[in-house]
Amino acid sequence: MPAPEAPSATSSHMMKTTKRGRPFLKDTLDLFATLIVSLQLTTNRQYFKSFPNSFTTDDAARNLASLKFSQSNRGPDPREPSRIVTTTTTTTFSMTRDMAKAMCQQFMDARLIENAADPGSNLFKERGVYVLTPKGLHVLERFMSKNGINGDHLAHVFSSQPICMKLLHLERRSVDDEIIVSHSAITALFRRFVGRQPNYPPENFETMDAFQKYHERSKGVALMDVTEKGVGKATVVHKHCFPAVTALEWLCDFTSVIGREEAAEMAAQFVRFGLISLVSDKRKNNDSAIIFTVRGAAGGANSSISQHGEFRCTAKAIYKVTDEGRRLARWDLPDGARPSPNSSAANVSNNARSSEDRSVDTATAEGANTSDAKIHRRISMTEKLNASYDAAEKKGQKESNTDRLKFIMEEPQLRALFREFLRSNFCEENLSFYLDVQDFKKSFSTTSSAIAANTPPPKAGQKATPGQLAMERHHEALIHKAFVIYNTYLAPSSQSELNIDHGLRNELSAYLSEVIQSMTGKTFQGHVDLEQANNFNATQLQTMIRLYERIQTHVFRLMATDSVPKFIKTPRFLALKVKLVEEDDGPLADFPLMNSSASTPSVPPGLASGEEEVGGAYVTVSQRAVVQERAAGEHR
Repeated sequence: MPAPEAPSATSSHMMKTTKRGRPFLKDTLDLFATLIVSLQLTTNRQYFKSFPNSFTTDDAARNLASLKFSQSNRGPDPREPSRIVTTTTTTTFSMTRDMAKAMCQQFMDARLIENAADPGSNLFKERGVYVLTPKGLHVLERFMSKNGINGDHLAHVFSSQPICMKLLHLERRSVDDEIIVSHSAITALFRRFVGRQPNYPPENFETMDAFQKYHERSKGVALMDVTEKGVGKATVVHKHCFPAVTALEWLCDFTSVIGREEAAEMAAQFVRFGLISLVSDKRKNNDSAIIFTVRGAAGGANSSISQHGEFRCTAKAIYKVTDEGRRLARWDLPDGARPSPNSSAANVSNNARSSEDRSVDTATAEGANTSDAKIHRRISMTEKLNASYDAAEKKGQKESNTDRLKFIMEEPQLRALFREFLRSNFCEENLSFYLDVQDFKKSFSTTSSAIAANTPPPKAGQKATPGQLAMERHHEALIHKAFVIYNTYLAPSSQSELNIDHGLRNELSAYLSEVIQSMTGKTFQGHVDLEQANNFNATQLQTMIRLYERIQTHVFRLMATDSVPKFIKTPRFLALKVKLVEEDDGPLADFPLMNSSASTPSVPPGLASGEEEVGGAYVTVSQRAVVQERAAGEHR
């Protein structure tokens, strides 16, 4: 039976809005994801065409009229820590049709959704069909993972559309949600914007499929060369140019900027920092023009930073990357000569923040003050994978292999290759068990659901609270998972039986024997059927998790000491290491990486509470997109 249900918590507040009148970014993203989870994305028709995985204006307005998001969290009972209790919090969003349409317009501005029939349209229409963008799928994946949402009904969406793999987030002021403009933030944004090398689209770009086109765009803004007439009959060729509108679209698609207005302000900062400059604007005199101007402190005598920057948002405006932009992008350096993220020249500045990122799915901040500057140091992928890596604080080779195994677990491509290696050595079950338990532990503590008020009422005898219903279904799924793990890896003569410590196996068997005999009166026979398992409560599942964790530790140590030293010497590992290190030395190596399931920090990475808000950036990585790209690579 499910854990005891604590009284549901309720809260009510108006959505915070900025001086521009839009909701704060976090509220926008959370409401968007909640809406999508509540919808049934189906095939809709418009203009004699069918659009799969879509929803209509009516669908969105109907669900937003009364949308319930319930989150259930499990934890020890304060009065009796040995018991597990469940607390359910339900948030209800309520808005009129006009307000719902206005909110959906915000989703379009943020490039989370687009008009299926007219992707170039920027207006949310009264009668329209809409689909998720790659950025929208990235945000949705992160929200679902963070909140423990069962996304089976959305699996086909994630598998059939491109997903933004790496989304760059710019830190914002907590008071007004404005992007914090700093030298480090603009540097990170610009390097992501222009890419590791100039991104000239291939000749066959138009014949590529949606996945290939998106992959090409993700490398950086699409560039072209522009030829203009000079004095007399002479011509001038401007290299590395791009239309202003293309720049705005790219910034909206691959970063956390929310709307073209904010994108134009960031582009104006590029102009102010001397990274791009206007080539031409051949609009006619009567054509309208929107020009964004930003102001700030000028740099020193030899600095390219000026007091103001201007960006023209017109269809005819063409900009180019300047010599200073090329230098900052490090285009002219050969790959081997690119500054390491650990080099002092690349990372010591008066405005740099101190942070140390030891894994790809976390970003932590630790103060490391010096008299004049703070040193930004991120352990690079080169060090993480280097077989001779031995950090000063580590003691001995065994712990070094432990660090390598942690990183292998976190990097999807390495993990898949490691699995193949273990399979060839007939011990793949070690990795499978470890990952299955990790997933089980994560699922145990939190589950969420989102439904619209027009959802059919519950059946007679069922609890009416969406959170309670979700938790009951979730509890049943957890029981099933717990004993699938047991019957697969730990039961006597199971299909993938682990080679574990005899004492651990006996302890687990003794616990199950005691519980099953007390519940059914029957003697435990070594295997658990689902009829017996359905009687387990949350506290008993928690005990199972603790036992599984101890076996996990044993298995992890076994892989680290026995399998990893052999794996890192294989030719396929060495080849993949070179590829990953090359990617790591690119522009994304300069700021923290976060897994797409990681929560947005209440204090952004690199900021300690009580400090002045200093602008910066961090990246979240979509695991589903990584899997997509790997599958596409194997297909090619």
